[in-house]
Amino acid sequence: MFKFLVRAACAAAAATAFAAPSIAADLTGAGGTAIYPVLAKWAETYSKTAGDNVNYQAIGSGGGIKQIEAKTVLFANTDMPLKPEDVEKNGLVQFPQVIISITPVVNIKGVKPGELVLDGPTLANIYLGKITQWDDAAIKKLNPTVQLPHEAISTVHRSDGSGTTFNFTNYLSKVSPEWKEKVGDNTAVNWPNGVGGKGNAGVASYVQQGEGSIGYVEYAYVIENKMTYTDMVNKDGKRVKPEMPAFQAAAANADFTKVKDFYLILTDQPGEKSWPITAATYMLLRKDTAPANNGQALKFLDWALKDGQAQAQQLDYVPLPGDVVKQIEAHWVKELPGAWK
Repeated sequence: MFKFLVRAACAAAAATAFAAPSIAADLTGAGGTAIYPVLAKWAETYSKTAGDNVNYQAIGSGGGIKQIEAKTVLFANTDMPLKPEDVEKNGLVQFPQVIISITPVVNIKGVKPGELVLDGPTLANIYLGKITQWDDAAIKKLNPTVQLPHEAISTVHRSDGSGTTFNFTNYLSKVSPEWKEKVGDNTAVNWPNGVGGKGNAGVASYVQQGEGSIGYVEYAYVIENKMTYTDMVNKDGKRVKPEMPAFQAAAANADFTKVKDFYLILTDQPGEKSWPITAATYMLLRKDTAPANNGQALKFLDWALKDGQAQAQQLDYVPLPGDVVKQIEAHWVKELPGAWK
């Protein structure tokens, strides 16, 4: 895992976040683990170029939302966008930072990365506990040439409040009426079965350790941990691989000009090349934080939106297009007066 500065003590984070800025700022944040691999790279590079340290607690989207609402961090990250009414109620500013992609990962003896393909209804039935063996007829129908063992399926999910879980369960709710009725979508749900891991790293670890297991992680964790991913059948009925062109195809449907506070959910997008479990990941700042302090955070986040995009692409995150970046910067001027130029 990348070297990264992490603060565990919220009290210390609060003292830093709301203190007067010094020559070298100490920027505290908390939230989702999906963005962690690229945020770690951004923080390392930004510290060298600008001198400011970024101290981020990768505790899950739910934890990040709680900490920004409690004023214990300067910025938070969430893969589940807050509804405009919640943004307003809590005095927050919300904007996207990068596009992430969520990928099913498996540990099946003899099955190689990308050899197995799943569709949405089958994936939902696995997590509902209706499909319990890897050689089930539904999986074999999708994979007639793959040697599937008669082996029990063990599902792995997030144990913490997670935006990755929100987008995964939101997708399952769109493709499976039974999932929508019985489980639904949220950062935490009542899982029908399986074991829970903390963060994307925890899910990845459980899947790697347990033969016969299946989980879901942000694609950067697939790369970093050399995991066995599955292909997916998308909304248009086409088999797609988790790769940059598929992520970009799904992200191309994002139109932030028509929504308030950038509230947009990108799962199950149309298009022959679209990856079905794609999402924007968001940053949250407080309106009542001193403009100088918010300004320090925005300098880092703006640098990441522009100069940090090569690092994002190296890890298969999809950068936001230039017109969206301009829209975000205009939003800062409007919502955080005095914090942004």
